[in-house]
Amino acid sequence: MRKSISLFALVFTLSSCGSSIFGTKVKEPFSGASYQSNNRFFRASGKGESSSDNVALGKADLEAKSQLAGQVNTTMKQVADQYLGQTENEKAADVADKFQSLVRQVMNTSIAEVRKIGQEKYFDKKANKYTVFIAYEIKKNAMFRFMKKQAAVDKTINEKQLALIQKILDEEEKKADADDK
Repeated sequence: MRKSISLFALVFTLSSCGSSIFGTKVKEPFSGASYQSNNRFFRASGKGESSSDNVALGKADLEAKSQLAGQVNTTMKQVADQYLGQTENEKAADVADKFQSLVRQVMNTSIAEVRKIGQEKYFDKKANKYTVFIAYEIKKNAMFRFMKKQAAVDKTINEKQLALIQKILDEEEKKADADDK
């Protein structure tokens, strides 16, 4: 009992000093709640380091955009899976496959309506390196509208599949719009 009280006192003392057994906690730029995805936005941030400032920027940019693409892809996969679970249409799997294919195609070409919401650059003279932080966001309903346009011009999607995909995206857009208000 006495050892546990001593251990508790030691842990309490260390934690109150601003550091822990892991080291001092560091708050990086663009790491708060306002830079995290929510019902209205896909958001991501990236960090890049290099002795060249443009290489550091490129690394940060690539990391942030990769995170965005991953979030969009994961969300669309969940939407397609939900559609599969809710429908008894015998062609549901085919529509879900087309939907996933559309998502991959969109992610491989471009991400719609990306907006930079922050960028900071630091230079460490001692290490002779730049560190760049960058943050992006995409409004979800803008992404859904972009995907509907892409589906409309995709020659591999027939009219019935297109109608179902647009219905799915309309529902997701309504959810994002409802959260917008």
